[in-house]
Amino acid sequence: MHFYRPLGNISALTFDLDDTLYDNVPVITRTEKEAFEFVRNFHPSLNALEVDAFHRVRQALRHAEPDIYHDVTEWRRRAVERAMLDAGLSEEEARAGADAAMVHFASWRSRIEVPQETHDTLKVLAKRWPLVAITNGNAEPHLFGLDQYFQFVLRAGPHGRSKPFSDMYHLAAKKLHISPAEILHVGDDLTTDVAGAIRSGVQACWINLRDTNLMRATDSRLLPHMEISRLASLTALL
Repeated sequence: MHFYRPLGNISALTFDLDDTLYDNVPVITRTEKEAFEFVRNFHPSLNALEVDAFHRVRQALRHAEPDIYHDVTEWRRRAVERAMLDAGLSEEEARAGADAAMVHFASWRSRIEVPQETHDTLKVLAKRWPLVAITNGNAEPHLFGLDQYFQFVLRAGPHGRSKPFSDMYHLAAKKLHISPAEILHVGDDLTTDVAGAIRSGVQACWINLRDTNLMRATDSRLLPHMEISRLASLTALL
């Protein structure tokens, strides 16, 4: 555990989800594969759809609607719908197909294996502070057993712009009836979690799970208040 800034009073902890509380790489890799195969097999006109072509549809949609990236679920749904329309499906077929594809996506997206250390640590911390999840992604904590520790979950799109924007950090403080400065946010990303939190007036804890040198990291913008290499280290704050 390393400290770079003095810690102030802590009245609540907020947590990033993906790659902070569990390894998100295996599940997102598997989910992307399964989700794309579902789209290709939904209708004969889509059988020849290639991954690169679908990615171009996604990027074209973001170019046309720059703010859509804040809601990754809606961005994906709209991209699938557009790909189906481009393949010749009717508007009704494309809408139904996109909805079905998102149900299939969701069924795979939250098949997450949460380390026991995460459960143990959050259980201990939740006895001392209110805990909140703040995510740019679309995993559903209630489907993999983490919802029991959180007072509530904020996600980009429905609850504001994605991190590093301040929307969700400030909403968390408002819902908790405390000032942003009383929150310690824990996350793995130096831009969205660390710089985003600090610029929002929130204290930041960087969880360095890849033995990265903070002083050499290309995405390092602002020093966190503290750095840990494993989640269980947070119990030292009790």
